[in-house]
Amino acid sequence: MQPPDEDLVASILKGKRLLFEELVGRYQGRLVNYLYRMLRNEEDAHDLAQEVFVKIYGALDRFDPKYRFSTWLFRVAQNAAIDKIRKRRLKLVSLHRPDTGDGDSGEWELEGQELTPYQEARNVERGTAIKQAIDGLPWEYQELISMRHYGELSYDEIAKLKEMPLGTVKNKLFRGRQMLKERLGDYLTD
Repeated sequence: MQPPDEDLVASILKGKRLLFEELVGRYQGRLVNYLYRMLRNEEDAHDLAQEVFVKIYGALDRFDPKYRFSTWLFRVAQNAAIDKIRKRRLKLVSLHRPDTGDGDSGEWELEGQELTPYQEARNVERGTAIKQAIDGLPWEYQELISMRHYGELSYDEIAKLKEMPLGTVKNKLFRGRQMLKERLGDYLTD
């Protein structure tokens, strides 16, 4: 019989560092699958899984044994995947027009859509409020909302990943959004 994850972590922290390989073996396949569903790229999923295991290894002393190791591992992985998805969306676009041979190359003339300082401050404030509201939800709602809205996973993908019935996923997401609306009442009316 295999020792529980939490016992392995305790042994690793006492100096039996090679036992970390056993933890990796237990979760590597599931972690890569989880990350693949969020990132939709197999190579990125493998690379990020490796990074997550390195990060976890370096932070084992901060693991709280009151919680399940797998929950902590997948939470770190989820945050890493969300960061990677956000970075992907930041694509640079050239403002220079291609030279068409008629001497009319240069920069495109685009209307400015700069935000006023008030709008910028308000966006930062709203973003902070939304993040705090999500962080204040029970973990199961945080996770589902993050998977759906940051990870852009479909309801079906979430149901398969979480091994939940589709109706349960939809119901929990609905309840999670309702809780967010209650917490963000002032920000939704502006």
